[in-house]
Amino acid sequence: MSTYRKLLVFLKEAEAGFSIADLCRREGFGLRTFYKWRAKFGGMDNSESKSC
Repeated sequence: MSTYRKLLVFLKEAEAGFSIADLCRREGFGLRTFYKWRAKFGGMDNSESKSC
């Protein structure tokens, strides 16, 4: 799985209600990074993510 796909899966897990702090800890990055990624990629639906 590509890094980009992993990022999208991670953001979907956060949307589904998983603890953001736990997800960040599991993946090894900080909350600030999560919020930057969510701002940049969080609004993408499946059709947009497939084209990337």
